[in-house]
Amino acid sequence: MTRAVPQLAALPLVAALLAVLAAPAFFVAELPWLGFALLLAGLAVAWLADTRAGIPILPARAPQGPERVPSLTRDLSLIALGLAIIRTIPLAAELDNLAMLRFTLALGGAVLVPYLVSRFLYRDRATGFPWRGEHEAGQPRRRWGVLHWSWLVGVLVIGWLLLPFYFISSGVYTNWPQVDTPDLIGRLFLGVGAVGIWDELFFICTVFAVMLRHFPVWAANALQAIVFVAFLWELGYRAWGPMLTIPFALVQGFIFLRTRSLGYVVTVHLLFDAVVFAVLVHAHNPALFNVFPTAP
Repeated sequence: MTRAVPQLAALPLVAALLAVLAAPAFFVAELPWLGFALLLAGLAVAWLADTRAGIPILPARAPQGPERVPSLTRDLSLIALGLAIIRTIPLAAELDNLAMLRFTLALGGAVLVPYLVSRFLYRDRATGFPWRGEHEAGQPRRRWGVLHWSWLVGVLVIGWLLLPFYFISSGVYTNWPQVDTPDLIGRLFLGVGAVGIWDELFFICTVFAVMLRHFPVWAANALQAIVFVAFLWELGYRAWGPMLTIPFALVQGFIFLRTRSLGYVVTVHLLFDAVVFAVLVHAHNPALFNVFPTAP
């Protein structure tokens, strides 16, 4: 079936912008009061847009099939829930047991709570995790082709060329803890990979999926990229990091739209993060993983 393309309307776009701009307020400016104010303002404008369009905000008592026009207020509330849960913890990269537990609970909750609210309270399944990709009824899922495999190789090559220069020349590798023992290296590997998987669960399968219900692809992708890049900024991708993370976020959204496969976008992300892990270890321990072009 052909997906209906939502029309771009001013009031819904203002509401969505206010909501996603809470992410830079939370994670870049580190002003929680501003972030929550933007979320509330976004929800208020979304309520006004829904009311003017005659879209019910409260879910029906009994599900009667998919809604023709989903409620922007309900959908933005899912993003607001996720962002609020993330903001309960500091995002500085740390590798001790307590920090890893905090990350697990907060980031896991930021994905799980909106999913459960959407499915069981709103009953509209605004978020989902299509691991192998959606397909038409009666049609087999498409296998990865030459282009898919070629891009996986391309990701490794691009990461090998760019990431050492970025991390070492900018000094941002120091935003991650010194890893000089097998235990810490193992923890870093686990943490980088786990956060990479979570990125796709939240930014693509939650934020991007929700925005696609209301906006054209280009607008939905730009909106999710704002949240994606702001989160990575606080995580440690600073200096000129957005020059890398903005195109990465946009490309991941485009790939997900084409494949509808969480498995593929996670694979892309994990390959990229494998290079990130190796560069971080090398930056702290130049004798290890010494296979990269050196930064000036």
